[in-house]
Parts: sequence; structure tokens; C-alpha cells
Amino acid sequence: MNIISTALAQDIVTRTMRIIPYNVNVMDANGSIIASGNPARIGELHAGALLALAKKLTVEIDDASARNLHGAQPGINLPLTVQGQLCGAVGLSGAPDQVRQFGELVRLTAEMILEQAQLAGELQRDSRYREAFVLNLINAEHASLADLNAWAHRLGVSFDRPHAVYLLELEDADLQALQLRLQARVPSALTAAAGPHELVILDFLDTPVHDKQLHALGGIVREICPTPHTLTMGIALQGIAGVAISYQSAKSAARIGRNRHPRRHHYSYYDHALPVLLSGLDTGWQAAQLRAPVEKLGRNKGMLQRTLATWFAHDGHPAATAEALHIHRNTLDYRLRRIGEITGLDLARLEDRFLLYISVLLSSQ
Repeated sequence: MNIISTALAQDIVTRTMRIIPYNVNVMDANGSIIASGNPARIGELHAGALLALAKKLTVEIDDASARNLHGAQPGINLPLTVQGQLCGAVGLSGAPDQVRQFGELVRLTAEMILEQAQLAGELQRDSRYREAFVLNLINAEHASLADLNAWAHRLGVSFDRPHAVYLLELEDADLQALQLRLQARVPSALTAAAGPHELVILDFLDTPVHDKQLHALGGIVREICPTPHTLTMGIALQGIAGVAISYQSAKSAARIGRNRHPRRHHYSYYDHALPVLLSGLDTGWQAAQLRAPVEKLGRNKGMLQRTLATWFAHDGHPAATAEALHIHRNTLDYRLRRIGEITGLDLARLEDRFLLYISVLLSSQ
């Protein structure tokens, strides 16, 4: 693997030449100059670097030695090693007696820059690997259970504990930077950008109190993400196959939550469990029949459907419903009677009331 890129080599030259008054050259593992304070030397084969790389030792070249080495200039050349791997050399141009004192400083600086770049690359690769894992988890049909389990084992992640997917939806943010900040605050979480405005957060539950966990994570998100956003918690499950289910429940809960409470910032499957579960009935001939009662409301459908939705939201309490709708109690009673007459359903009968409830839910999605 090529540890020293041209950009890294030039970074070493730029940084070191800010603090020492001598020209610095950086050579690759083949002894070629790939960065220099003297751009005219880039591409040359550096004889001193070749010796330093061959001996794995510091090589000094004085005026007499330089005359015997083709293209060589007086200076000092030091091999560069990163994690035990010889990867190149760094050279300082000048009389050895003058530049010797700076040699170790330049080598340490160069190796530190290379090690930091390598670590950053490893972290980035690890982050991408973890992100790909999450994306495969939430799209379970694209990967076999055996592959996912093997992937989890390699990452040291166990799904024996309850876990939940949180869906963070935001208008405008640097998702990559947000992921890094979130990883620092919640090391146990796995994250993935599922879209330009959607971040999936998979975390493990420390408490059976779901709203407590949601608000704790919501507080952290508010601190690191000042832009407008909503955070939705999916159903908590155990087992690796539960991640995709939790993600789908979070998506449904977010949609239903926004319809019901558009001004809120936090939504949860547990606040909308029944509508989320019923949302799976929104296709096919059964869905058409379930929507039929609301469709029968005709030209007053908007007003009567709104009345029903408010009535159900207040658990059928007439006074609270009338107050929320800003109408008289008698007006509410009249509207409910009309709904019963139009739909042919008896609102006092539990089964008819439940059918009407489902019809309202499916018609408002």
C-alpha cells in the first residue's frame, strides 16, 4: 500500500519549512522526489534517499560525497517508517553539520503526519463499513441473515439486547459531520445516511422506558444539530432481523406523527402503535372497503372526517371534542348522527366505531 501520497508529501514539506530555514524533500519508497521546497527537483531520483532506504539508516552527504553521487546535493536523508513499514524518506538540503540538528525533528513531524493520515483513513473506512452494515440491515431483503450475522460478528455487535432504529429527518445539514459528532456522543450507536435528508440511528436500549430513551437521544441531537429536524423512534425488538422492522415502523410513525402533530419534533411508534400497524392495510381491495365509510360522507366529507378524527383523538368525549372543534355540543351530536345515517354504521356499537376509526386513519394517510 502506498502510504505517502503526493498531497501528504507536500503537506510535510510545507509544515516543516515553516520552522526550519532549509529546503526539505520527501521521497517515496523508490527514492523518487514527490514533494520539495524546490519544485524543479520533483520527479528526480534521489541518490541519498536510495542509500537511506537500502540501509534503513540516516545517511549524510557532504560536498565530497555529493561529487561522487550523480545529481546528489549535500544534506541529510532519513528513512520514514509508519507502523513498522518503511515507506519513504525525508531529506534536508545543506551542510550536514548545519542541518543535522533538524533531522530528527523533521522525521518525527513527517511520521506523525503520515500516521495521522493513515489512522484517519482507517477510521473513515471503518465508518463506511459500519454504515454499509446499517444500510444492509434496514434493507434486509438485499442481504442474507447469515451474511448479516457474520458482519455483526466482525464488528463485535450483538443483537441479543433490545434495540431500536431512530429516524432523524432534517432539512439541511452535513450528514457526515453530524455522524462523527453523534459517534463521539453515543459510541454505541450505528448510523447511516439513508438519503440526503435522512439519518438512520441504530442504538441499543438501556431502559425499558422508551420515551425516556427518545428524549435523551433527542437532547443530544439538539446540541449537535441546530438546524430544524424531527426524530422518530421505531419499535424496540431483539434479534438482527428486527432492525428492518424497526426502521419501517419509524418511517410510518414519522409520517403519521407529522399528520397528527405537525408542530412536534419527536415522534414514537409507541405513541402511534395502532395507526402504524394499520398502515399496512392501505393497499388492495380490503383497503378500498376499509376506506368506504369515509368515502360515503360525500360533499361534507372534509368537515365530517375532521369531526370524526377529533372525536377519536379525544376518545369519544363529547365536551372535549366540541371544545377542540370550537362548536356547540348540540352541533357535535348532530354531526355524529349524520355520520351514522350516511355510513349506515351505529357509532354506539364498538365494532362499527372501530371500523369507522380505521376508515378515518387510512383515509388521512
